Amino acid sequence: MIRMGMLLGDRYEILEKIGTGGMSDVYKAMDQKLNRNVAVKVLKQEFSENANFVSKFLVEAQAAAGLMHPNIVNVYDVGEEDDIHYIVMELVEGITLKKYIEKKARLSYKEAVSIAIQVAMGIEAAHNNHIIHRDIKPQNIIISREGKVKVTDFGIAKAATSNTVTSNVMGSVHYTSPEQARGGYSDEKSDVYSLGITLFEMLTGRVPFDGDTTVAIAIKHIQEPMPSPREYVEEIPVSVEQIVLKCCQKAVDRRYQSMGELIDDLKQALVHPDENFVQIVDPDETGATRLVMEEPEEEEYEEEENIGFRTSSMNHTGTMRLRTDRVPEELLEQEEQEEIEEESKAEKVTFVLMLVAGIVILVLIIFMIFQILGFFELPLGNSSSSSVTQEAESEEEETQTVTMIAVVGEDVDTVTASLRALGLDVAKQYEESDTISAGIVMSADVSVGTILNVGDTVTLTVSAGKEGIAIEDVTGMLQDEAVTLLEQQGFTVSVTESYSDTVEKGYVISQNPEGGQTVSKGSAVTIKVSSGSDESTVRVPNLIGLPIGDCETELESCGLVLGSVSEGYSSDVAEDLICEQQYGEGSYVDRGASVDVTVSLGEAPSTYSYQDSIEAPTSEEAPNYVSGTSVQIALMSDSGKTLYSASVSEFPVTVSISGITSSTGTGTILMTYTYDAIVTEATESTAAVTEKRTASFERTVTFTKD
Repeated sequence: MIRMGMLLGDRYEILEKIGTGGMSDVYKAMDQKLNRNVAVKVLKQEFSENANFVSKFLVEAQAAAGLMHPNIVNVYDVGEEDDIHYIVMELVEGITLKKYIEKKARLSYKEAVSIAIQVAMGIEAAHNNHIIHRDIKPQNIIISREGKVKVTDFGIAKAATSNTVTSNVMGSVHYTSPEQARGGYSDEKSDVYSLGITLFEMLTGRVPFDGDTTVAIAIKHIQEPMPSPREYVEEIPVSVEQIVLKCCQKAVDRRYQSMGELIDDLKQALVHPDENFVQIVDPDETGATRLVMEEPEEEEYEEEENIGFRTSSMNHTGTMRLRTDRVPEELLEQEEQEEIEEESKAEKVTFVLMLVAGIVILVLIIFMIFQILGFFELPLGNSSSSSVTQEAESEEEETQTVTMIAVVGEDVDTVTASLRALGLDVAKQYEESDTISAGIVMSADVSVGTILNVGDTVTLTVSAGKEGIAIEDVTGMLQDEAVTLLEQQGFTVSVTESYSDTVEKGYVISQNPEGGQTVSKGSAVTIKVSSGSDESTVRVPNLIGLPIGDCETELESCGLVLGSVSEGYSSDVAEDLICEQQYGEGSYVDRGASVDVTVSLGEAPSTYSYQDSIEAPTSEEAPNYVSGTSVQIALMSDSGKTLYSASVSEFPVTVSISGITSSTGTGTILMTYTYDAIVTEATESTAAVTEKRTASFERTVTFTKD
């Protein structure tokens, strides 16, 4: 099982999961030996347990690892560790052609042709190494952030179709060639057909054949004529239309016979789009011999229910028939006749091959005998220099050159498409201009007529107009696509990340300044990119207004627990409902964290205060009071609660009380003091006798409402 941080092959450190498919999961990893990021494609468990599939898969991957081309997602390494089978590939940050088409609805013919040229160049390199892709479709074509088009998954389709694998591994039947739909042998011309279907989709935004079931679509590839892309988009040039139709001929020998031929016509279509120069030759009409497709014995096609194919009859050549319960009977009869003819031809071809092999072996034996007897001497001394010379010549042949075209005064999008079609990379920088309209090329760092190598970079200086540059709205785009677009406009881009439950990981949530605003070239633009929803953290829900029981249930459903519960007054939330929560709604906390809440006691009662000076008793209140006498003071509320109590002998007394809850706003001062009294004896003689007596009186006071 793959874990973040684990090390595969003592070399590749797994960093994060970046994608998944029907057959594998893809992870971003760090190659610690070369200190670079790579993509690691790991087979899913159900395929790892199929030894036959794994064997073929690794063989095909190792073959693909020999491919090195700018338009191919290069395979670096293949490995196996603890039943984990993986392929290490070039990490290309960008968007699939499928998503690019969906985003733009359809592409202009110049952009579509430019992309098709780059795809064809990558496939041509594979064909030159005897590797057939077999699954060309927009999902397997990536447009990098630099605008480079790359083809991925070479060799994987062959491994998939050679074993019992469901259709989600094989890919979409929308792009399959007629010979593949029949279950027959596929070669370079099958890739030509699939690329033609892909070009059709780029031009029109749809596939030519569709249906309710995959079998119905497969039959359409076999039987129905190819529709013209101009039926859906009238402005498509005639040359581009004819290129698509030639790619998608039912008969393999009427298609382009190599990717090189297709590339030549695609380049000519960019220069002369309205000329009808595409030639579709019918071998039957010219007397040529039709090509016979041989079936390799080692490839078996077993049941693939999801795309409607089933092995109802299998002969020794590996030919597979379509399901008899879902395919027209006439088609089956036609296929049976073709199988008989192909078996006879295959036997003849086998005999010829065996005869040739016998002759070659005989010649080798004779040569070895003469070598031993000394009749021949090999020029061993010159072999090294000869090999070096051949390698140098080969490298010279592989280095392709192109001539720089005129670009000044042209629209930047048109120029970019034309340069990329020539195999050149394009960089852009923007400058404000009072005289040249925005989007027009002002200059290039390479002059017209200069000889360049394929892959060289041409830097264009583009007018931003006189009012600055209108920022593209990149909200909802992939991060790399957004950064590339903004940088090409001349902006400095900074990226921040934020978790989001609504925006998919890697896509832009927002930008500042917003799209459409006009600012000066070189201005800073900040984009916020989604990190996805963090599985280790939980988004806190809104608990305000819930009863305590519902609050606990809501927290548990989110992976959180109820913490301490306190009480407090609230003027906004009714009594016995949650009025406060520890973390705000939408904030993220660790899964399993506790959340403290406060339950409302309802609206807080009114409070009052008393701040005044209490004066000494008056003669009316206490006729016998003498200044300096000790007096006990008590301030009471109407409810009988003692608010203040003190024993004083000096007046006035300052009192300050707050938080009084009495609603009447009045209180009572109770004063108690002692005084001397004169007592008369019973003998009627009066004598001065001191006696302590107590007297009290009350005052009414008013409280002030807070």
